[in-house]
Amino acid sequence: MLRGTVRQVAAVGLSVGLLLTACGRDADTTASPEAARTIEAGPATGTVTVWAQGAEAEGLPALLEEFESANPDVTVEVTAIPWDAAHSKYQTAIAGGTTPDVAQMGTTWMGDFSDAFDPTPEQIDTSAFFPGSVDSTEVDGTSYGVPWYVVTQVVFYRSDLAAEAGYTTFPTSWDDFKAMAAAMQTEAGAEYGIQLPPGGADSLQQAALNFVWSNGADLMNEEGTEWTLDTPEMVEALEYYQSFFTDGIADANLSTAAGAAESAFVSGEAPMLIGGPATMGELEQAGGAEFVDQYSVATLPTQESATSFVGGSNMVVFKESENHDAAWKLIRWLSQPEVQVRWYEATGVLPAAQSAWRNPSLAGDEKLAVFGEQLEDTNSPPSVPTWTQVSAAGDTQLEQIVKADKEPAEAMQELQATADSLGLGS
Repeated sequence: MLRGTVRQVAAVGLSVGLLLTACGRDADTTASPEAARTIEAGPATGTVTVWAQGAEAEGLPALLEEFESANPDVTVEVTAIPWDAAHSKYQTAIAGGTTPDVAQMGTTWMGDFSDAFDPTPEQIDTSAFFPGSVDSTEVDGTSYGVPWYVVTQVVFYRSDLAAEAGYTTFPTSWDDFKAMAAAMQTEAGAEYGIQLPPGGADSLQQAALNFVWSNGADLMNEEGTEWTLDTPEMVEALEYYQSFFTDGIADANLSTAAGAAESAFVSGEAPMLIGGPATMGELEQAGGAEFVDQYSVATLPTQESATSFVGGSNMVVFKESENHDAAWKLIRWLSQPEVQVRWYEATGVLPAAQSAWRNPSLAGDEKLAVFGEQLEDTNSPPSVPTWTQVSAAGDTQLEQIVKADKEPAEAMQELQATADSLGLGS
């Protein structure tokens, strides 16, 4: 659920306050999913309660006036839930049988709560969405809910300084990407060529996994029954990540203070970073409106692939809903490409529906179009309750790799042992 830069690991939106302890699912409560419901013909009726988080909760009532106009006999009630309280709020509601009809669910929380969700009705065609976003709705082979908005990461770089360093086009391979970062120092006067998180909360998930996936590594086996963290592909990717720090191209003591990353980018001190769509607004705020012409964005460099993390939010219906039919009709309406475009124009969050990206408001923006291109090659962590704990352990290992020169092979052996001990939580 990333929104903003990769350093804003506790912020709302692909940031989305991932908790370091998953709620877990008791073995005796995990059962085969119920059959998906059928959405009845005709307009929605009755009352639909919706819980949403952050800026989405603030903007949703105005958008839903359109749905209520098209369905005169329905009333939608939106309750705002702070992101930092949302996980425990949903957990308490599920335990107490007080869930809403519909909820905005962070993509990395799907495995935590899927036992409480309705499977997605067959009448909702998810083939219209980016595959990576659809994958985030699936738990144990069953889809729960529909992608609402997506966030992914691309490379932001000072194109003016890149030209000084001898690069008029962005490199596409790992080797050339690192060479350009080094040239930013030697030829363009940057203190550091790139900003990469040296560890800390969500550093594995929102930074290192981009390189892990691009090197062909997987976090679990194909059946989703075992962790696969101690593999040559994983180790090689983390050796590459580590090399930016050991070679002095990235700062192992990177400041996490608010605005520090943007300031270093604007000043040219560290003129390259990996961030989400909100980074554009943050850079404009730091550098002024005219700064937009001094930087460019590009999809991630390619090794085996150029795979980026995908997050965002899904919309789900709870099994305990008192108005399943209207709830699913609301979600189906929200998933329409034209509605997602209007939601983007109102909030700036990126549509999960692929055809929405053909709208001029998105396709006509050169930088946003790169995000659309990157969304064609994305991945997300496995939807299992223990992922947040495994990820937190990975953050610690990554920090030791960067700051204590720990061998990635040793770190991944230890992470594998931790993950095996935690299991899958179901």
